[in-house]
Amino acid sequence: MDVAVSNAVSTSLSMNQAQSAEQAQMQVFKEALDTQAQQVNEIMASADTGSESDLAQEGSVGTQVNTFA
Repeated sequence: MDVAVSNAVSTSLSMNQAQSAEQAQMQVFKEALDTQAQQVNEIMASADTGSESDLAQEGSVGTQVNTFA
């Protein structure tokens, strides 16, 4: 009977350690995702300057596509 109790305790401790390791990995993963989301938001904000492009105002060339880019 002592062997069964010892095995149960050992299994319980192993599962507890595995769960703690998994929680730590998930925390690191969430932090990495948050950092990436912040970086993407900064990139998108810098790309959206809000200024109008310098397109030609008349003629058939440069009125739809910025040919100076």
